[in-house]
Amino acid sequence: MSGPGASCAVDGETRSPFCDGREESPLGSKAESSEGSARYRQQIVWRNVVLMTLLHVGAVYSLCLIPKAQLLTLIWAYLCFLMTALGVTAGAHRLWSHRSYKAKLPLRMFLAAANSMAFQNDIFEWCRDHRVHHKYSETDADPHNACRGFFFSHIGWLFVRKHRDVIEKGRKLDFTDLLDDPVVRFQRKYYKSSVVLMCFVIPTLVPWYIWGESLWNSYFLASILRYTVSLNVTWLVNSAAHMYGNRPYDKYISPRQNAFVTLGAIGEGFHNYHHTFPFDYSASELGLKFNPTTWFIDFMFWLGLVTDRKQAPKEMILARKERTGDGSA
Repeated sequence: MSGPGASCAVDGETRSPFCDGREESPLGSKAESSEGSARYRQQIVWRNVVLMTLLHVGAVYSLCLIPKAQLLTLIWAYLCFLMTALGVTAGAHRLWSHRSYKAKLPLRMFLAAANSMAFQNDIFEWCRDHRVHHKYSETDADPHNACRGFFFSHIGWLFVRKHRDVIEKGRKLDFTDLLDDPVVRFQRKYYKSSVVLMCFVIPTLVPWYIWGESLWNSYFLASILRYTVSLNVTWLVNSAAHMYGNRPYDKYISPRQNAFVTLGAIGEGFHNYHHTFPFDYSASELGLKFNPTTWFIDFMFWLGLVTDRKQAPKEMILARKERTGDGSA
């Protein structure tokens, strides 16, 4: 896997004709077939099926509590959602998976705590799966292969054991940079306790202790509903943003530009751009206005907590559009 400045920063992917027999990219291909999926049956993880079902039932029930909750509780739940999202988008994704910028220790500690609030596996596991996803996108080695349909790429991939190709190909990638970071090692070591604290205890206790919200409302709105919504907006990047939208940068890959996903995932829906230029800290072409994660990183840069923001040069972007784009932008 290549990348500017570090071999681990994803700067390309093994391309696939991704599901519909589309012509191969003129940039070249190391295409891998996904036809083996039909022959390889993955074992269902019933514990995940049951837990995710209960979580979503709880989230639906939480909607009934919104009219009964205090306004401050709803605002708190949204602030927790934003922190949760940043732990994934600015943290696990753009910082640790792609090394698209450098963050000083206080910011890395904040992002690790926010990532524990997100409860989407620890930083190391999240980044490991994401780098494999980029390297082998839309093949059986892709953990959430979109060629297997919307449901599988959205949530179904969590209901089964990983495909053997994910494990085998993942072993070939270098993740030493992750384990070289003491923040990543600390979060991984204490992940379960940090999740209990950040994802459930703090979001629940703050409204109850500070402004007298009931523990029941606090738990279901700031923990269960917020957690469920944050999971689904992240999963939409894997599903909807690989199926619906235009491809102005590379029409030979599956990821699309999806405005709805951009709104929900605070700037992660410019997905055709991101898979074309994964090293870019903004994950979108400059000038595309709504990207709260980029705003956050830029603000941290202004505070002196971020350095070395990587960007795709304008000339490179225009040349790539001309060469492989679908002409939509």
